[in-house]
Amino acid sequence: MPDMVPSPVARPVANDRGVRSFASDDSADELLSLVLKSLDDDQAQDVVSIPLAGKSSVADHIVIASGRSSRQVTAIAQKLAERIKAETGRPSRIEGLPVADWVLIDAGDVIVHVFRPEVRSFYNLERMWGFVDTAVAGEA
Repeated sequence: MPDMVPSPVARPVANDRGVRSFASDDSADELLSLVLKSLDDDQAQDVVSIPLAGKSSVADHIVIASGRSSRQVTAIAQKLAERIKAETGRPSRIEGLPVADWVLIDAGDVIVHVFRPEVRSFYNLERMWGFVDTAVAGEA
């Protein structure tokens, strides 16, 4: 039996189809970076990332963002799901697209909530998770 030598932390690499694989301890952070970049590219507003490691087994991060309208919320969610699938090869589950007041994208280690601003202030998820940013709290 060959000696088992731990490999160094794996970085994302493209497979034969060009799909990046996230199979290391950094996978949640890499996925979070991808999510945050996608939200920025699509002009999501008031983006907040809440680390959940050690607080919940649901995910390592929750990201909360707003879109200016139902149409923008839908576009942000669909583009994010497409980018996650293109980069990781894993599909994301999407809930709430028909109405698009609050769309949830479950990407595994990162859960993303995209709201219309008035719906976001009503549910106030930041406060529920114990994360209150002064700018976001002032809107509620």
